[in-house]
Amino acid sequence: MNSFLLDCKLVFRTVIRQGRRSSIAIGAIGFGVAALILANGFIDSILLDFREDTIASQLGHLQIVRPGYHNEGKANPYAFLLPDTIPELEAGTDRRIKVTVPRLSFSGLISHGESTLSFIGEGDDPQGQEAFIKAVQISAGHGLSVDDPRSIIVGEGLARSLGVGVGDRVVLIATTASRGTNAVEVTVRGLFSTVSKAYDDLALRMPINTARRLLRTQGAHVWVVLLNNTAYTNTILSDLGAKLPKDEFQIVPWYELADFYNKTVALFTKQVNGIRLIIAVIILLSVSNTMTMSVMERIGEIGTAMALGVKRIGILRLFLSEGLLLGCVGSLLGLVVAKFLADLISSIGIPMPPPPGTAHGYTAEILFSWNTALESLVLVITTTLIASIYPAWRASRMQVVDSLRHNR
Repeated sequence: MNSFLLDCKLVFRTVIRQGRRSSIAIGAIGFGVAALILANGFIDSILLDFREDTIASQLGHLQIVRPGYHNEGKANPYAFLLPDTIPELEAGTDRRIKVTVPRLSFSGLISHGESTLSFIGEGDDPQGQEAFIKAVQISAGHGLSVDDPRSIIVGEGLARSLGVGVGDRVVLIATTASRGTNAVEVTVRGLFSTVSKAYDDLALRMPINTARRLLRTQGAHVWVVLLNNTAYTNTILSDLGAKLPKDEFQIVPWYELADFYNKTVALFTKQVNGIRLIIAVIILLSVSNTMTMSVMERIGEIGTAMALGVKRIGILRLFLSEGLLLGCVGSLLGLVVAKFLADLISSIGIPMPPPPGTAHGYTAEILFSWNTALESLVLVITTTLIASIYPAWRASRMQVVDSLRHNR
């Protein structure tokens, strides 16, 4: 213990004595930690918003369907209809579940005046859809209403292409369950946008009972489960899987359906890893240069210490401890700076342009995470320690006589 305390005292005094060089090394390390935490926090914030918007606007946390619906349902949708009610999903059975709504998917033609376009439609429960309203932005008019069953909301892109606005009457034509054709006249109650511009260019939504009358069928293709917290996804997936017969129902979590989100996460993960590599190299070179200069300037001191009986392993330990101290001080400084800047930037907000495939910009933040901060600290301190190995080894391998002669 006495040896350890003596080493700490010597290392601390050495760092203080070489104040200029130590400050440069600590500054480089602190900058690296702060940059790494802020970059991670910025990307984490983007991905978190993207994830929650994707879940709330389209997918829900879980989708309950007939087995094989997502693979074969597009070709024969009416063969995969679910019942009107599922007792295991009744409201109030689980407080972790925010809302469960049926959804009936179909496609057809929408006509206004002399214009006719194809569309993809969804029949939704107007009451249940209020829980999804945050991510489905109503840009004009109002959302679906139980009191106005013969109305629809139309994606901004589709409305623009068709030349319709709020209050206009349109005709929807679709193929029924019996392979016939049916049409219904409805009123455009509102225009909406989601995180996907491609979806908004084709989509419309209407009350599910009106959709059932148009398609002359009952039931729903999907029961969408929205939770109070995304962290509950796998737990609820397991619980519902134990309740529902596997030969009649398939439960699909959101992350198996969010292909674009998954690819975006993979892309950003590679970018963050690239940033980590660059910062690690910068710190490696900076600390290695600092420690090498320290060794070169202290050749005589090293020789004197070895002449007084300090073993080579003791010299190695001293220089490694010096590098470790620089890494710890620089990392803590970077952590404090990163936390301050993350809170400051998040309070102001970062105006962002519309991402590819979307129509609207948004305000980004810096999401400070202690897990990310800990990973950054471990990475930087480990890199600093690695950078100190060669200079420390070089110092420990010096010959006593040559080192002492260096002072003359």
